Amino acid sequence: MELDHLFNGSALTAVDAKGRLSVPAFIRGVIERRSDAKAVVIGGHEVDPCLTAYDRGYARILYLENERRRLKEEEAGGVPEAHYARARRTFGLTEDVPYDSSGRIILPPMIRRKGQIEDLALFVGVGGTFEIWNPLIAIKSGDEDLRELAAYRLEERGISA
Repeated sequence: MELDHLFNGSALTAVDAKGRLSVPAFIRGVIERRSDAKAVVIGGHEVDPCLTAYDRGYARILYLENERRRLKEEEAGGVPEAHYARARRTFGLTEDVPYDSSGRIILPPMIRRKGQIEDLALFVGVGGTFEIWNPLIAIKSGDEDLRELAAYRLEERGISA
């Protein structure tokens, strides 16, 4: 399966006490070109302390990638526990979150806690998916480019980190 539309760009959005936020237009544009559903699937990132998100159709790509990794691990004599843990993280620990005509969503409490999202959310396009960061965590990341991006987006809002 090829992806004709990729997530590029970044934006900082406010999050209210109930977890409501606006999905940036650059994200919605890709979602709507790749899927008929106005929804995002959000879960914990496999490596970083943030959330990862994508359109509903991207789940098939994730399933195929998990299967490819499972077969490779089996060939190498690996145990199935790693596959099942990955499958749970990829599909069980996610939420399908629809957005309204204005692009607003409500981050489910479990997902919000998993991503440590407070009053701001930093959206970062990473190709086939996008990440949602607490910008104050991103600014402490080991990734220099991410730190610089988070600092810039905070400065745009008049917030010093």
